This record gives sequence, structure tokens and C-alpha cells, in this order.
Amino acid sequence: MSPDPRTPTSPRTSGQQGVLLVVSGPSGAGKSTVCHELLRRLPDATWSVSATTRPPRGTEVDGCDYYFVSRERFDRMIQAGELCEWAEYLGNLYGTPRAPVAKALAAGQVMVMEIDVQGGRQIAEKMPDSVRVFLLPPNDEELARRLMGRQTETPEQQAGRLAKARQEIAWVREWGCYQYFIVNESVERTVQDVMRILEAERNKT
Repeated sequence: MSPDPRTPTSPRTSGQQGVLLVVSGPSGAGKSTVCHELLRRLPDATWSVSATTRPPRGTEVDGCDYYFVSRERFDRMIQAGELCEWAEYLGNLYGTPRAPVAKALAAGQVMVMEIDVQGGRQIAEKMPDSVRVFLLPPNDEELARRLMGRQTETPEQQAGRLAKARQEIAWVREWGCYQYFIVNESVERTVQDVMRILEAERNKT
């Protein structure tokens, strides 16, 4: 979307309906950076902590970065209907626990959810009132540069992420489950765009 020179104000909180904000995009699009900045700026925002079967990385903390669970526990969560959405990514399962989302929306908060496109498609079907934003890299060359520059991964892992990223972009264009697309050239501009989207969506209701 085109940038607006006006600086947006934080969405008003008094008596407003909660909003589920879904932020997706391929690896290397800058999702985490944008989400963390939104959480810092929005007084009524809360983070959606996902459950995953992958092991923790680095300084990640259980219950803060993710809920780290076994595959057996994850399967039980699926069967019990405890997840809003779930998907498999590079051999690991990821999903969004339902209870915290319901609690945040009932309290009028903005629930910021960073998930992949398979999860975004499920949210679009189950929660059509959600606000779904897809971040894109400036171009394919920049996407490859960002992913190939990751020092924590092997060349094979980097190549796998790049192939997956290109596939996700193709899926999103085919499925049509995101209302907004933003080319993330500048974190500041992208964050401002998302805040304007939230204000506009809340004003609709």
C-alpha cells in the first residue's frame, strides 16, 4: 500500500471491539521486527504465543517465545479443538492456542498473531473479521540475500527456506485470503501502514 506522510495515532481503546491482527509473509520479509514494533507502540496490543513441536533456539523461553510441546501433546490439542489454526512447516508443527485469543478479543485488545500462510488461510475461513496483512520483500533478489545471509543455518536449510518463501507468495496470490499486502522496504513505514489499517478497520465497526 502507498505510504501516507501523516503519522498515525494508536488505535483508540475505549469501548472498542478487540481485533485479531494476522501478520504473515515469507521468511526474510521482516515479520518479527514489524510485530515487535507494533507491540511496543500499541497500548492495547498483546502477543499471540504459538505452540510448536520444534526445539527452542538460542535464548528462547517456553511460554514467552513459544509453547514448546511434544508432537503427541500437539496432536491432542488438535483433537480437543484447542487451536485456532495449525500447520506444518519444514517438518515441525505450529499452532495458535484458542483460549488466549478469545480472552484478548473479549477484553478489547489487539491480538498480534505472526503465522504462516496455511494458518492465515484457516483464520480467514474461521474468523473472517480478523485483519490479515501479508508482508512482501522488496524483490526476489533481496529475499534471497536476506535468507542466504543467515549464519545460523546450513546452505541446504537456506535454500529450503528460499524455495518455501517463493511457494508461499504464489499460494497467497492464488488463495486471496489476505486483505492487505505491504512491501516491507522500511520498518517504520510498514508499522505506520499497519497502524492505519487497524484504525480504519476499527472505525468500520
